[in-house]
Amino acid sequence: MDTNILLESGTNELEVLEFTLGNNHYGINVAKIREILTYHPITPVPNSHPSIEGIFMPRDTMISVVNLKRCLGMPEGMEDKGLFIITNFNKLNIAFHVDEVLGIHRVSWESIIKPDSTINTEENSASTGIIKMADKLIIILDFEKIVTDISPETGLKVSDVENMEERERSDSPILLAEDSPLLSKLITDCLKKAGYTKLIVTMNGQEAWDKLQEFKKQGNVYDKVHCIITDIEMPLMDGHRLTKLTKSDDTLRKIPLIIFSSLINDEIRRKGEQLGADAQLTKPEIGNLVSAIDGLIDKHMD
Repeated sequence: MDTNILLESGTNELEVLEFTLGNNHYGINVAKIREILTYHPITPVPNSHPSIEGIFMPRDTMISVVNLKRCLGMPEGMEDKGLFIITNFNKLNIAFHVDEVLGIHRVSWESIIKPDSTINTEENSASTGIIKMADKLIIILDFEKIVTDISPETGLKVSDVENMEERERSDSPILLAEDSPLLSKLITDCLKKAGYTKLIVTMNGQEAWDKLQEFKKQGNVYDKVHCIITDIEMPLMDGHRLTKLTKSDDTLRKIPLIIFSSLINDEIRRKGEQLGADAQLTKPEIGNLVSAIDGLIDKHMD
């Protein structure tokens, strides 16, 4: 799927594909989508997770099919109809079975409503944001969480940092921008295990930018932040916009910035490079994230 949004940099906008499950409207970031196919016959896989319908092989590539209604506890029916949204994130190709695709909306992250704690908790983050359009609400689902619940080994590889304890790194403060409560906790726990105990945790790019401006005004930003880690998909301000603002600022541009996102592919990587990101890593690679932080902080502090 080709979209102009991938060719632009730091606009703080995204394109959301709207689809339905029953009478409900949901959304997915177009940057996650490879293609949309009509229903294909599926081969069931014995003893697979209940939410996995089975597998199919378009163009000789085996793809697992997730029954999204089953994941969300919705009534099922007409399972041999609908569409497959083929996605690619966290280096995985996965098909999500939906009823109907309605179209694409280009929206600003500022207009996306962050779900409150009754919907989003560390254990149960069903949605990453909500878009209000005319007479309906479009819920942007947390597809990373859905896949990790089905297959935990696809999530952050926490084991990569198990042997990194008792390192002398605690004097380097790190600013983190991550909107998922679950991932934010996992990342901070991993960084603490790796010896980075001075963490400034924010929920989106806007909060992170406000912190940087606060420290800059105090005149001690280089003491307060030695490295910035940011997700891409976040309400109010996304990671690409945060990167653009930071790297366009004569003072802040010297601070190493790492984009840590499930969306990293060739197109997104080029966009991050254009914006000035010092490193870009996919979300399962928490061990590589620590190595990147080590190298960038050492280089920056020289």
